[in-house]
Amino acid sequence: MELNEYANKRLKNNKENVKKFWKGYNDFKIGVILKEERLKSGKTQEEIAQKIHTTKSVISRIENHAENITLATLDKFANAIGKELIISLK
Repeated sequence: MELNEYANKRLKNNKENVKKFWKGYNDFKIGVILKEERLKSGKTQEEIAQKIHTTKSVISRIENHAENITLATLDKFANAIGKELIISLK
């Protein structure tokens, strides 16, 4: 069973819970993507923090639960690992 099908089946009686689930999942997914890209770049959390003028704990928080992260911070993070931030809507 795929994640979409499983989540919708488990949460079908409460649409608010479905919204919360997918919001949390998307925040988590962004953090995972950022961490994977940082690791590919060979940079540590400390190196990223120094480049974007923040602390290692902020980078950790971003990677572990990227809720309420601003586009400006995402762009700085991307630049710090030598990437370009591209946003698309489908």
